[in-house]
Amino acid sequence: MTTTGTGHREGLRERKKRAMRGQLSDTAARMFLEHGFDAVRVADVAEACGVSEKTAFNYFPRKEALILDRLETTADALRTHLADPALPPVAAMLKILDAELHAVGTSLTATDDPEQALSDYRRFGDLIRTTPALRAYQSDIAERCTEAAAEVLATRSGFDPAEPEPQAAAAALLGLWRVQFRALRTHLRPGHPIEEALTAVTDEVNRAAALIRDGLTTFPAAGDELRDQRAAPGVHP
Repeated sequence: MTTTGTGHREGLRERKKRAMRGQLSDTAARMFLEHGFDAVRVADVAEACGVSEKTAFNYFPRKEALILDRLETTADALRTHLADPALPPVAAMLKILDAELHAVGTSLTATDDPEQALSDYRRFGDLIRTTPALRAYQSDIAERCTEAAAEVLATRSGFDPAEPEPQAAAAALLGLWRVQFRALRTHLRPGHPIEEALTAVTDEVNRAAALIRDGLTTFPAAGDELRDQRAAPGVHP
């Protein structure tokens, strides 16, 4: 048994599943970079990993998810942190982005050749931008994350998810995610220290967050007020 970073005790079966998931994703990324996304089938990735195509699809429901599956965890993180009443919405989003940025930095600095890792990272970004299917999948995930954020914000504040307040707040918060994604592309490049690049990314995200923080700081309170108004006799939505 091992203990994960979240304190969850992980058994042998969970470790094997996580290892296989990582192997499939890493192998897919390498093959897509070498041959192009459209030229590689899921069956090719599965064969390279010594498993069946069915097994690969058990881990990843779509081909695009093979290399963009980590984005799916963003929705889970949004549901967890935005639901925390002790965290204002912007602070919750910054916590999520900081964890993602830390993961990027760790993956780049843990290699024997950080410069090659940086080069591969940029090639990976180029692959996403130049592959319509991957761009569409990334946009779909961003939209789903925005809707998930709107639902959580609506629940904690008393709004309906379709109302403009949670919709606008969710869009603003996910805008910070896009700022970080673009800042990573700008600052993470060969020949520049990784730590300095990550600091620059954090600075850009914080500057963007400052623009929306004041407006969202009172978001839960505004929801409480609306809920009280709706509960008053003779007041109907």
